[in-house]
Amino acid sequence: MTTIALFGNPNTGKTTLFNRLTDSYAYMGNWSGVTVEKKVGAIKDSDITVVDLPGIYSLNPLTKDEAVATNYLLSEPQELFLNVVNAAQLKRNLLLSIELLEFGKPMIIALNMIDSLAQLGIRYNLDVLEKAFHCQVTTTNARGNKGVNALKDQLLQDDHGMTGDTDFKLVYPAAVQQAAEQAVRGLCRDNDYDERFAYWLAIQFMNANAAVIHYAKEHQLTALLNQLPYYQAQKFEEKIYQTRLTFIENTLQAAREQAASPRVRNLTAKIDRVVTNPILGLPIFALVFLLMFKLTFDWVGTPISDILDGWLSGPISSTANHLLTQAGAMPFLRSLIVDGVIAGVGGVLVFLPQIFMLFACISVLEDSGYMARAALVLDKIMSKVGLNGKAFIPLIIGFGCNVPGIMAARTIEQPKERLITTLISPYMSCSARLPIYSLFVAAFFNKNQAVIVLSLYFLGIVVALLLAKIYQIVFKSEDKSFFMIELPDYHLPQPAIIWHGTWDKGKGFIHKAGTIIFAGTVVIWLLSYFGPTGAVANVNQSFSAIIGRTLLPIFHSFGVTSWEAVSAILTGIMAKEVISSTLMVLYHTANRTLLVASLSQLFTPLAAYSFLVFVLLYIPCFATIGVIHAETGTWKWPIYSVISSFFIALLLATLFYQGGLLLGL
Repeated sequence: MTTIALFGNPNTGKTTLFNRLTDSYAYMGNWSGVTVEKKVGAIKDSDITVVDLPGIYSLNPLTKDEAVATNYLLSEPQELFLNVVNAAQLKRNLLLSIELLEFGKPMIIALNMIDSLAQLGIRYNLDVLEKAFHCQVTTTNARGNKGVNALKDQLLQDDHGMTGDTDFKLVYPAAVQQAAEQAVRGLCRDNDYDERFAYWLAIQFMNANAAVIHYAKEHQLTALLNQLPYYQAQKFEEKIYQTRLTFIENTLQAAREQAASPRVRNLTAKIDRVVTNPILGLPIFALVFLLMFKLTFDWVGTPISDILDGWLSGPISSTANHLLTQAGAMPFLRSLIVDGVIAGVGGVLVFLPQIFMLFACISVLEDSGYMARAALVLDKIMSKVGLNGKAFIPLIIGFGCNVPGIMAARTIEQPKERLITTLISPYMSCSARLPIYSLFVAAFFNKNQAVIVLSLYFLGIVVALLLAKIYQIVFKSEDKSFFMIELPDYHLPQPAIIWHGTWDKGKGFIHKAGTIIFAGTVVIWLLSYFGPTGAVANVNQSFSAIIGRTLLPIFHSFGVTSWEAVSAILTGIMAKEVISSTLMVLYHTANRTLLVASLSQLFTPLAAYSFLVFVLLYIPCFATIGVIHAETGTWKWPIYSVISSFFIALLLATLFYQGGLLLGL
């Protein structure tokens, strides 16, 4: 078995290349000591395993997740490095390449996004690069699947260089070189290390690599530890960086050629002058998201949902009822399947077109390169509340699902900033809330569906940012992490990548429909079918009605007057999608149109909007509560999140409703 370690900076197309090489990948649990997922795949019809490491800028980690790459080098076996670099950003990307080459293993450098380099009118002589870096250099365009097969063939060949270590060795200033050689002698003598590995350890230690310093302390490498004050006083870190940068600049200058037909395009720069403009950036961001919701609700998603709704509530429901009757099924079983499962689960599945449309739009924004600009635009706003643009990434991911959004906060260096981001992430309006929004905007705001939904998304962002500011003051968070993000060139989104991203995000919703929503639907149906005296003919005598009426006074302040809405709120704690299925079950219908008509009799438009505000902000679902516990390592913060979010939701929903009444709405 041969293992290839895949390294690269963020946004170099590393994971896209990984997926191309392995066709698919398998999640093999988490890396030791951290919760970031380990991705391992195999090249088809071979014994070659590819390990996709987290995107990093250097082997000197800023976070525990970034330390995965360095710890992997220190503790795991690997035969070859595949280093993916952005061909149009070589000066920065090759800094990591030098660190990897110094490790001594054979390596292939893949100049990815080679199309972007051609657009700049630049070409590099690969022979010059190979001679300078003492390794193989190839070109790819993973997005367009160009050069990938050639790279795969190269990896499958027996003579691709896995058997021979690289002899690359950068010449550092005399003081650094002498200190390194002295450390190597001590490491080889005291710890019996291989000379090449000892040299890499010495250079990384002098470069103040936190993971290597920890490794040295753990293994009591006195040859390094005794010299630490001297290395710091000599500022070896700056000298090492400058030497590497000078070498890269000289090498690129020697290898650079002008393309035969220059196609210099400054399109990316021209677009960025507009979309990242301090004044225009935020309004453009709002317009982009408005367009996204127009597509989701007004133009594409809802019309398809209406067709699916008619199919599920008509032929599917009536056919199931007919077949069960013909089979002699008991009324109990027939009601469970038709009024429970089909009405509940089917009532949620009708919103799949809207959910997939939203995810498709997000995938387009990601693949085109705009999402990185959105983070940059919002960096100034985030900084005013004590965070930065890096915290925006988890919040954006939270629009799909709060669980991976909270997990994405691991990339934030400072613990307090990471905790703040974790606590505010549940206020992002996840896709699970879309079915509820769709029902209510169809019933009360049919002409302004996209605007109403957009207002809820932005309300969630505003609440999250205000809370972040409060938490910053309460936690006395003074240490700040820095924000650095790669701005890739703009691309025309690739259909295959859009589909892969959309399906990857949306399949979780289908999985929920078959598990959590199904289970929740059965529980809801049982509570509505039975009462204290057994099976009830009238749902108003059921356990659901009793519980709902008991708690109803709590929600009177924002216009809720029906126990059915209270029951839906309670079951929504399990998973927000269950709110829709609860209403479908309680009203014994899988037809969205009929449910919309029923809702219009129970709420005023003001009460409906206030109800949506409450649904947006109140208690996170079970999965989100669980991941908050997993990420913080204590039940204190999940419990706090449950209590605080309920009262914040109740307060704001009440303010909207009572304020609207005062204004005569």
